Amino acid sequence: MADYGHELLFGTFLTPVAEQAQRVVALAQLTEQAGLDLVTVQDHPYQGRFLDTWTLLSVIAASTSTVRVSPNVANLPLRPPAVLARSVATLDILSGGRVELGLGAGAFWEAIAAVGGPRLNAAQGVDALAEGIEVIRAVWATGGGSVRVDGRYHRVWGAHPGPAPAHDVGIWVGAYKRRMLDLTGRLADGWLPSSAYAAPDALPAMNAAVDEAAAGAGRSPGDVRRLYNISGAFAGSGRDFLQGPARLWAEQLAELTLTQGMSAYILASDDPDDIRRFAAEVVPGVRELVEAGRGGSTSSAADRSGAAAEVRGTSAVVVPSARFRGTVPALGVTPTPDDGVRLADVQVWDESTRPTGPDPDPGRSYTSRQREAGQHLVDIHDHLRKELTEIRGLVDQVTTGAMDPGAARSHINTMTMRQNNWTVGTYCESYCRLVTTHHTLEDQSLFPHLRRSDPRLAPVVDRLQQEHHAIHEVLEGVDRALVAFVGRPDGHKELRAAMDLLTDTLLSHLSYEERELVEPLARLGLH
Repeated sequence: MADYGHELLFGTFLTPVAEQAQRVVALAQLTEQAGLDLVTVQDHPYQGRFLDTWTLLSVIAASTSTVRVSPNVANLPLRPPAVLARSVATLDILSGGRVELGLGAGAFWEAIAAVGGPRLNAAQGVDALAEGIEVIRAVWATGGGSVRVDGRYHRVWGAHPGPAPAHDVGIWVGAYKRRMLDLTGRLADGWLPSSAYAAPDALPAMNAAVDEAAAGAGRSPGDVRRLYNISGAFAGSGRDFLQGPARLWAEQLAELTLTQGMSAYILASDDPDDIRRFAAEVVPGVRELVEAGRGGSTSSAADRSGAAAEVRGTSAVVVPSARFRGTVPALGVTPTPDDGVRLADVQVWDESTRPTGPDPDPGRSYTSRQREAGQHLVDIHDHLRKELTEIRGLVDQVTTGAMDPGAARSHINTMTMRQNNWTVGTYCESYCRLVTTHHTLEDQSLFPHLRRSDPRLAPVVDRLQQEHHAIHEVLEGVDRALVAFVGRPDGHKELRAAMDLLTDTLLSHLSYEERELVEPLARLGLH
């Protein structure tokens, strides 16, 4: 099994509880606000405690603007396929192409029969689903003639097709057993199992069945997107699937993408805190690990140094380069070198007095987890370097009159760099925010941990904390300069000077921190 290279998607799987109707809509809105891609809702039309899923999805689509919506999964025995096809197309048109179709063969046949649906067995349900997919696709195909599907369970003969959806709607089938997996490989655009019924260790065999059926139908296995409904807890020993800190979630989900081709993770939770943590802590970690696994994080130290120089623009002064250790061969992580370019007329610290830690042991080996710890420091810093580029662009817009200073301040205040508590440390705060759990005291004890574990690092840690305080003050200076820009004729000079000072201090500090901490973080760990 392999990674099929599909774009990563993340979403929520909500319960349509009728007594909490407005809360369900609010959770869907939270899904969008948190930056997730997809809102899905389970569909059990025979359940009297639940809202009707299709009506609910319509309200959710009208109450949001970017997030996609889908049933998870639509109960085909109680939703005639020709009517369902037109419902999907209609909502897709009205929402601007934001609808996908999760589809199921049906279960709980007694309950389905109790509300007027057919009472089928499992084999009949699979055959009916295959006919239903044929009907749905025929109704969407407006370029041909009338719809003619003469099935045993669904007969649509002579109906006019249309309307066509606004985009190519994916049909994602919930499947577990062999005949359903075969149908998925032959006919579906996606496979949508749930971890409660298909644990990670069951995925390889199921995936193989989908792949085999796809190949038998003349399709590529990559034509079938692999989605996964997941549930878990942000507490636990970490021994079980998704039972532990967010970092564990990110690692386990990224591994499923890279080894099993799963590319969409849909969180089954109605807890707003779970949704926020999933979006803020798990999703960025999965994206970063998958990008690295797909070869996206292969930039060299020279590439990063060149990018940093580009951020600075025209150089003003070049200071002597400090000691640069370069790559630790067994670790395979290269700290970003300081190119020595400085723009500002002043310096907030004397770089020549920076202490250095112990040289790495050339004979030491590192585990894959240790390598990740060292590399992640560089990845987090690359994110901050990117934000620095954004801030310089905002300042340029302010000084040219293209943006109001207040709007720039508001935008900057949402960035990781501004929200980061520099008195604790770039690595700890950003790591906690993007990859691991919330900011616990244990996470914030990183520097004390390094001091205790290797006393030789104490001078370096002390200096890094001093520089964190200084960077905080420099950021405050940029904010003050944005305010002053409005009322001073030469305010643009002060603003550019503040920006140049931030560029010098941040890029210098990040290089120093990488140089001194990449190897100790790998060797000593986080706790």
